[in-house]
Amino acid sequence: MKSKTHNSKPFYQLYAPVCALVFAVGLSACSTSGSKTEDPNSPKAQALGQAQERIKASELLAFCPQVTIREGTSVLTNYGKAEKTPDNLIYQASISNETRSCSTVDGNMTMNVAIAGKIVPGPKFSPSTVNVPIRVAVVQGTEVLYSKLHHQAVPANDGSAATQFVFNDANVSFPKPSAQNIQVFIGFDESGDAPKKSRKK
Repeated sequence: MKSKTHNSKPFYQLYAPVCALVFAVGLSACSTSGSKTEDPNSPKAQALGQAQERIKASELLAFCPQVTIREGTSVLTNYGKAEKTPDNLIYQASISNETRSCSTVDGNMTMNVAIAGKIVPGPKFSPSTVNVPIRVAVVQGTEVLYSKLHHQAVPANDGSAATQFVFNDANVSFPKPSAQNIQVFIGFDESGDAPKKSRKK
């Protein structure tokens, strides 16, 4: 079983081979300007077609979907059951950075998605373990390929300073895409954290 792993790389490193191929194809196309239309069945036309297919294949092979913090989910505030005023704030959690790596095995792509965040204590904070609900979701068009709610436990023992934390989900798995149309979202999910109410009989 062969696997291929792709880590986040700087843009210029990731696409340098592709750009070189595009440049070479562009030079070849320019050298034929002014001549008659190329026969699509000629060896030259077929070679150009194969080069373009290699470019598409290399782009897809290097594809590792970006992780986006879903709008409105980067900050989580907790006031308990009190009125939501600054004096009643227990803590505020926030997400600041995100990253990812990708690998492909037997037609499936697996991502390791990670974020860095912090918990800032408020006036009503008491040293404790704070549990923050974090959801990771993968979407392809209108189809949800993956969605999981996590509860990250963060020991916050200093009531006078922010507590840093790192979260990761190393098992984000879905069928390897045939096009670069995958979106990966991450963020706090308070609604998903609420317990389900039992039905009255």
